[in-house]
Amino acid sequence: MIREEIQSKILEIFREEVEIEKPGLDDDLREMYEFDSIDALELLGEIEKLLGTGLTQDEKKQAMDIRTINQICDYVESLEKEKL
Repeated sequence: MIREEIQSKILEIFREEVEIEKPGLDDDLREMYEFDSIDALELLGEIEKLLGTGLTQDEKKQAMDIRTINQICDYVESLEKEKL
C-alpha cells in the first residue's frame, strides 16, 4: 500500500471504530481526543486486519509511544515492509 492508502484506511478506522471524526494528522491523540489503551488495542486489532497478519508482542510494544495519525501511518508502513 502507498502512504495515501494507509492514511485513508487509518482515518476510516478512527471514524468507524474509535468514533473520532476528523483528527489532525499531527494532533496528540491522547491529549486532544482522550485516546486510551483500550482504543489502542482496538486500533492494533484493526491494523492486524489491514495487514492480513497478526502482530508480535514486540511489534505491539513498538506502538505504545505512538501519539499521532502520522506516527500510526509510519508504523503501518514499517510493519508492511517487514512483513514482505
